[in-house]
Formats: sequence, structure tokens, C-alpha cells
Amino acid sequence: MNRPVVPSTVRFRVTVLATVIVMVVLIGVGYGLVTNQRRVLTDTLDESMVSRIDELEVTIATGELPPLTNLGEDDTVAQIVTSAGDVLASSPLIDGLAPLGDPIAAGQTVGDAERIPGVDGDIRLVTRVVGTPDGPVVVYLAAPTDDIDESVTALVTSLSIAVPITAVVLAALIWFIVGRTLRPVELIRAEVAGMGGTDLHRRVPVPGGDDEIVRLARTMNDMLERVDEASRRQRQFVGDASHELRSPLTRMRSELEVDLAHPNGADATATHVSVLEEVIGLQRLVDDLLLLARNAAIDPRAVRRHDVVNVAAVVERVGRGITGHDVQVEVRRNGSAAPVSGNAPELARAIGNLADNAARHARSVVRLVVSAAPGSVTVAVEDDGPGIPAGEHERIFERFARLDEGRAASDGGTGLGLAIARDIVERHGGTLSVDTGSTTGARFVVVLPA
Repeated sequence: MNRPVVPSTVRFRVTVLATVIVMVVLIGVGYGLVTNQRRVLTDTLDESMVSRIDELEVTIATGELPPLTNLGEDDTVAQIVTSAGDVLASSPLIDGLAPLGDPIAAGQTVGDAERIPGVDGDIRLVTRVVGTPDGPVVVYLAAPTDDIDESVTALVTSLSIAVPITAVVLAALIWFIVGRTLRPVELIRAEVAGMGGTDLHRRVPVPGGDDEIVRLARTMNDMLERVDEASRRQRQFVGDASHELRSPLTRMRSELEVDLAHPNGADATATHVSVLEEVIGLQRLVDDLLLLARNAAIDPRAVRRHDVVNVAAVVERVGRGITGHDVQVEVRRNGSAAPVSGNAPELARAIGNLADNAARHARSVVRLVVSAAPGSVTVAVEDDGPGIPAGEHERIFERFARLDEGRAASDGGTGLGLAIARDIVERHGGTLSVDTGSTTGARFVVVLPA
């Protein structure tokens, strides 16, 4: 079997998805870092310029013009302009230039400005109106932002290298971790893929721990256990069914062959009667086999429950239908009604099988007792026959199971009646068991949810 291409694997999809998410997060964080660094550096430069212009204002307010050199950075410049626009003083780098901004009436502004000849890069400009004995003047202080740009560029460069490397390393780590995590799943898949119809005894490996994969492996093994048990029971059932079908066919063939070999001594009427009895038994056996096969193909949880069935009425009909046995049938009802949700013909079949089994093994009496209680309905089928040995209480519900005493196929039983009865009862959410406290004969107890 060809392995799936890499892009279709869970490992690949998880790695790609996680890497993309991490890349988006890292890019977002990097953008936030760059933006925050530019803002912090710009605020620091603005504070430095405001502090410097505060120092200049102290001298200008006295009417003197301070020297506009050594203002901090080499490329920081200043200019003092009258309200009429005449330049009173300026730094050497901008000597002879027009006013750096429009004169204002009062106050202070801080912000970006147009480029200044002689000063490289973008400009931050602080403008302040200062009162003097000769009237107000406007003081301009400008500084380039090249240091800020260089710092931000260095950070962007570092992030441009670090983010892809981090993403690649993380992708490799995720690929490795996901591969290690999913390795038990691949082992489970490979084990199941190698199983054939005769390998149901095999089990998938269960890794250590108690995570989802461990629970998956345990669930898979539980399923294989159930399939193996079902297959084993099916093989046993097929073998038993073959034996049960072969025996009457062998008897019929023997009788016919004897009559053909000795026609003068043949009793045709006796042969016909004997073969007819065998055919009727075969028909009953085939009907039971078909019922079991049909029920096996239906999910036990999907029992049809369309009707409200009065179990007491069903038991009375079953009691009236017991014929062909020299026994007395007693039907008792404890309570006025015994309703359950279920399928009336199937429940009649289950109780009828129990009653027929009791009639075939009773000495003189068969009792069918119906009792209704809050939440449940109980049907007890009793007989006064030889009873069931303690060790056989569960085995008798197996298909084709018969006890040694009086339970051969020749007595009319197929060995499937009790198995069918329990199957029907369990499909209705009830239980069928043997009353271990019964001291005379056998007593079967059916408990159904009301």
C-alpha cells in the first residue's frame, strides 16, 4: 500500500498551520517592537530638545541672545526670529537661512518638519514663543532623527533575520514532536492493516501513559476482542449448525437408501411419516437459524419499539397455545396490567420458547406468572421437571446447548430456543436468567423495563 504524500498527512498540516500562526504572531510582535522603539526614541529626543530650549529661554528672556552652538548633538541647530520674521540669531549650519517655521503668537509646538539644508535626515522641530524686553521672539530648535532611524533599521534587520530562523527552528521542532506523538498511531495503523481474517487474535501496541492515543489503542483492542469473540462464536455456530443439519439429513438418507435396497420389506407409510417428521424438524431449525442470523445483522441498540405491549395478554395467549404435551398449564397475573414498549410478536416468540421448553421437560405442571412493579415487568416460567444443574445455568443459553437428560434433538428441540429468547429479551433492554433459588424443576425469569 502506497504511503500518502506528505502534504496530506496530519504531521505536515499541523506543522504548516503551527508555523504560519507563529510567523503571524512573531511578525505582529516585531511590528509592535519597532513601533514602540521609534515612539520611545522620538519621545526621548523631544524631551531633550524641550529641556535645551528651556535653557535658551532663560537667557533670551533677559534680552540677551545666547550662543546657538554646542546644543547637544553636532547637527542640532537653533534659530531666533522676531515676530515680524527677521532672523536675530542662528546656528552656523543654518546661518543665512529663512525662518525655520511661521512665527506664531504664543505657546509651543513639537513635531516633524521639512528637511533643512545642511542637516541630514528627517527633522524634529520645537517652536516656542519667548517674551523679551523688546517684544516676543520665536525660538526654533531642530534636530535630525537619523539616530532614531538607524536604531529602528538595526532592529528591523535583526528581526528580519531572527523571525525566519525562529520559524524554521520551530517548524523543525513541531515536525519532530508531532512525528513522535503520532508514531504510536502509525504503529496501530500498520498493525491493523496487516491483520487478516485469521489474525483477529492479534492486538495493537499500547504505548505508555494515559493520553488520547493510549485510550485509542485500548479501545481498538477492546473492539478486536469483541470481533475475535464474535468470530469465534460464529465459527462455533457454523460448526454446530452444520452438525445439526447433517444429522437429520443423514437419517433421512439412510431410511430412503434402506427402502431402495430392500423394496420388498419397505414400509412406505412409516418412511413417509419418519421423513416428514425430520423435514418438520429441519424447517423449525432453519427458521431459528434465519431468525438468529437476522437478529445478528441488526444493531442491538436499534430494536424496533413502536408499540405498547401488554405482556399479561401475551402470556395468556402463549399459555393457551401450549398443546401437544400432557401437562397442565397455569397462567397467573399479579396486577391489572403489565405494559412495556416493544415488539409484540418478538416478545411472544421469546416467552413461547420458554413455555415450550418448560412443557417438554415438565412432569405435570407449567406455570406462567406475570408481575408488574414500578419500573419493570417480570415474567416467570416454571415447570416441575428435573430442573437444571447449578453449573449449567448459563450454558443452556448457548446455541445448540442441550443437557444430557432428555434434551436431545429427537425430543423436538433445536437447541436454539433459549438462545433466541435471551437475544429477544436483551434487545428489549431486559434480562433473562435462571432462578437459582428454585428447588423444584426449572424457573426462568424475564425482567423487562415497564
